[in-house]
Amino acid sequence: MCGIVGVLGNNEVAPLLVESLKRLEYRGYDSAGIATVNKGRLDRRRAVGKLVNLSDLLVHEPLAGKAGIGHTRWATHGAATTTNAHPHRSGPVAVVHNGIIENFRELRSELAAAGLTQESETDTETVALLAHLYITRGATPIEAARQTLKRLHGAFALCFLFDGEEDLIIAARKGSPLAIGHGKGEMFVGSDAIALAPMTDRITYLEEGDYAVITRQGAVIYDENDHLANRAEARIQVDATRIEKAGYKHFMAKEIAEQPVVIADALKRYVQNGALHLPAEVDFTAVDRLTMVACGTASYACHVAKYWFEQIAGLPVEIDIASEFRYREPPLSPKQWALFVSQSGETADTLAALRYTRDKVAKIVAVVNVPTSSIAREADLALPIMAGIEVGVASTKAFSCQLTTLALLALKAAQDRGRLTPESLAQHLSDLAAIPGLMNHALALSTPIAAIAEELAEAQDVLFLGRGAMFPLALEGALKLKEISYIHAEGYASGELKHGPIALIDNRVPVIVLAPRDPLFEKTVSNMQEVMARHGKVLLISDAQGVAEAGSDCWKTITMPQVSDAFAPILYAIPAQLLAYHTAIAKGTDVDQPRNLAKSVTVE
Repeated sequence: MCGIVGVLGNNEVAPLLVESLKRLEYRGYDSAGIATVNKGRLDRRRAVGKLVNLSDLLVHEPLAGKAGIGHTRWATHGAATTTNAHPHRSGPVAVVHNGIIENFRELRSELAAAGLTQESETDTETVALLAHLYITRGATPIEAARQTLKRLHGAFALCFLFDGEEDLIIAARKGSPLAIGHGKGEMFVGSDAIALAPMTDRITYLEEGDYAVITRQGAVIYDENDHLANRAEARIQVDATRIEKAGYKHFMAKEIAEQPVVIADALKRYVQNGALHLPAEVDFTAVDRLTMVACGTASYACHVAKYWFEQIAGLPVEIDIASEFRYREPPLSPKQWALFVSQSGETADTLAALRYTRDKVAKIVAVVNVPTSSIAREADLALPIMAGIEVGVASTKAFSCQLTTLALLALKAAQDRGRLTPESLAQHLSDLAAIPGLMNHALALSTPIAAIAEELAEAQDVLFLGRGAMFPLALEGALKLKEISYIHAEGYASGELKHGPIALIDNRVPVIVLAPRDPLFEKTVSNMQEVMARHGKVLLISDAQGVAEAGSDCWKTITMPQVSDAFAPILYAIPAQLLAYHTAIAKGTDVDQPRNLAKSVTVE
C-alpha cells in the first residue's frame, strides 16, 4: 500500500527519495511528499496526485539536505489532500507511516488537552504530535520515539526524522513491512527491497515489534521488549528488482506476455527429470484436511486449487477469505495444514490469519512471490511461485504462477495419499509442461480480443460464467474487468444463472462464458441457450471443438488451443486478462495504477 523510504546519505537526498518513491508507485498512492534536514533545519514538500506533481514542486521549491524521508500515501483516514499527505510534522518531528493507528482518537484527545491539536484528518499526525509532546517534556529524539511507539495500537511501519538531527532516523515495524539498507557510510530505509535496490544490495528486514536507531554508521535494532536484537543481513539480487516495461506500453501487458516464461520457471523449480521435486517437508500422508486462506485474486487461485486437491488427491479443502478467517474463529485440527497464498507476502489480513493458526495446525505453508516477505518468514514452509516482480496492480502472472504451484502441490498430495498411479502422475506433469507453449498460442489472440474489447467497453454490466474449476476463473475474470476498466462485472457458476442473475439479462449485458470442451460443456451450453433466449450477448471462450458445436449463435467467440481438462483454468486466465486489459485501453483508464487500488494491502 503506502510506500516509505528514508536516506542518510553523503549527497543531496531529495532526488534519491523521489527516485525510490517512483519504484514504489506500483503499490498504489494518491499523494506524495518528502522531508529533509538541512543545516539542522527540518522542512518538507507535499503534493496530491502522481509523483510528477511532487517533482514539479521541488523544481520551484527545492529541498536541500543529506538526510530525509519520503512517502507515497494511499488514503485511509482523510481524503487525498496536501494537508493529509505525508510526511506529517509537529514541531521538531516529521513522520511517515504505513498502516493504521487504531487508538488515534484517544491519543488525539489527550494531545489536545496538552495544547497540541491536529491540522489533518489522519491518524498518522497523532504520532508526530505525541513525539513532539515527549520532546517538550525533556525527552531526547530517541527516547521520544521509543515512548511514542509504546503508546500506539494497530499496524504500522514508521520513520521519524528530527529537527537538528542530520544523522538520525528512527524506524519501527509492527504489522507492516520495513527494511533497512546498508551502504558505505550511508544507510537507507524502505517499504521493500525494490525501493532500495538502486542504492544497496545489503538488506536487513525488521521483525514484528522491532525498532531501529539508524545513523550513517549502521543500525542498532531493538525488539518489542527493548532488548538488543540481532537481525540477519541478506543480499538481494539487484537484477531481480529491476522494474522495466521492456518496450510494452504498460506493465500489465508485459506481465501477461511473461506468463509462458515464468510458468516454465515454476515447473523447472518443482519438477525435475520428470518427477515432482518439492521440499521434503511437503508430505501429505498424514494430512486429513487443508485450509486455504487468501485475499482477492489469490483467493480465486485457492478456489481453483480446491477442485484439484479434492478431485485428484481426495483431500478435503476449506477456503477462507483472509479478512474473515480469524474473526469467525474456525475450529482447527492438529492433523490439518493451513496454506496461505499471497503475491506480496505482506498482505495484512493474510498475515494475521497465519498468526491465528500458529500452534493450532500441523503445518503452515506459504505460497508467495517474495521469499523474504513476512508471510514467507513466519510460515513453517514457503514455496516461491517464481513469477518475478509484478508491478501492475491487477495480478496476472502471479495468478497463473500461483495456480501452477498449487497444481503441483495437489499432485504431490495425490501421490502421497496413493491416489495416482505413476502413469497418471506422469500424464498430469506432461499436461502441465505443455501449458507454457499453449499460452504462447493464446497470447497470439490479443488482436482479435482487442477488437471484441472495443465493443465490450460500451457495456455497463458484464457477467462471467463457468462450471467446475472454470467457475473461480469466471470470478477472477470479472474481478480483472472491474479493477482496471471500472465496468461492473460479476462471475457466477453457470448453473446458478437461473437462480437469480438471469433477471439481469437483456441485449445490453454481455455474458462471457469460459467453457472448454470438457465433460461439463453440454450443461454450460444449456445455460448459454437460456441467455440467448433472452436476447443476451454471449461471448464463448472455448476450444475449436466447443466453438464448432455451440458458437454459431453466439455474439462473439474466442477459439483457444486444446488443453487438458484438469489444468484448463491456467490457460484460460490469458483471454480473461487480455479482455480486461484491452477493454481498459478502449476506455482510457490507468491500466497499471487503477483508481482506489493498491498492489500490496498492508492494512486491514
